[in-house]
Amino acid sequence: MAKLILSLENTLLSEYTLDKDRMTIGRRPTNDIHIDNLAVSGEHAAIVQMGKDFFIEDLESTNGTLVNNRAVKKHLLQHGDIVEFGKYQLKYINEVVLNNLGMGSGEADFEKTMIIRPSVMKNMTAPATIPAVVKVPASQATGVVNSTEVVKPALAPLASGELVGKVQVLNGSSSGRELTLNKALTTLGKPGVQVAVITKRPNGYFITHVEGKVHPIVNGNSTGSQAFALNDHDVIELAGVKMEFYLSKT
Repeated sequence: MAKLILSLENTLLSEYTLDKDRMTIGRRPTNDIHIDNLAVSGEHAAIVQMGKDFFIEDLESTNGTLVNNRAVKKHLLQHGDIVEFGKYQLKYINEVVLNNLGMGSGEADFEKTMIIRPSVMKNMTAPATIPAVVKVPASQATGVVNSTEVVKPALAPLASGELVGKVQVLNGSSSGRELTLNKALTTLGKPGVQVAVITKRPNGYFITHVEGKVHPIVNGNSTGSQAFALNDHDVIELAGVKMEFYLSKT
């Protein structure tokens, strides 16, 4: 379970359980989290749930939204993050993380490097509005990016259930580590630096840019802001980490 703890100058004011798909924060009493302060806009920000992950989005507020002293427009919340609204603070607590702090050092190091967290999306109805990536070897590159959808499909459809996507780390201390993409949504990257998601659909796997000024790189090319299908043996570069995407029968 995830929650937010509201405080003012180190004084605890209230606690909010994140039990809705979308919760608004602002000065108006109609907000889920009401902060009655002139530094806070009427509808200042929103907490949006995507699977097991929570994002905070600034709603074009007058004074902006700070997370860990950094202005953000959209940010993937991590356990312990501090969201600031003037002198008010909301601390994000993820009890699942607290319960898993006893994991082995190897797994912990992998998480610090990759921040890969599979999660299940409640609604997988949005088609190609989520940015993603397609990579093809230079000798085979024929796909053209369309502003609304993916032009080049994955090498093989997944409807039969025979092929499962995986990513393997190619560099750094976690080189060789693998992750099976058997969930509807898997989040990768480093919050505050670069974050993307890989979605599993009946017609293949797609990588989507979520956070960061730089889009993910696939086979040396930027994915842009639209969805692209991943092909077998694509090389993904994200937050300084190189990964190979491939399809496997196991």
